[in-house]
Amino acid sequence: MIPRAILPLLCAAALTLAPVPGFARVGVVVGLAPPAPVVEVAPAPPAPGYVWQPGYWSWNGVQYVWVPGVYVVPPYAHAVWVPGSWVRHGGGWVWGPGHWRHWRG
Repeated sequence: MIPRAILPLLCAAALTLAPVPGFARVGVVVGLAPPAPVVEVAPAPPAPGYVWQPGYWSWNGVQYVWVPGVYVVPPYAHAVWVPGSWVRHGGGWVWGPGHWRHWRG
């Protein structure tokens, strides 16, 4: 049997994690500002055509952890990587993930 003290926590967790139609998904709001980015020197690419995706701070639920940069092959010709960034949202910070876009030159 589940102790009475834990039951409200389980109900709150179920309601928090359940999908709610009609509401935009914001992501995890972190109350602590991210640290300054780590200065990375991109090494030489492994082969022609690779694109450098710089490192970024990720939130693991307890603290920020640095995810180092990496070279990747673009998904299509003339693809440009737009790095993700932490954005202020209400009283906290939300991660806006990086994405590919078509280069317009």
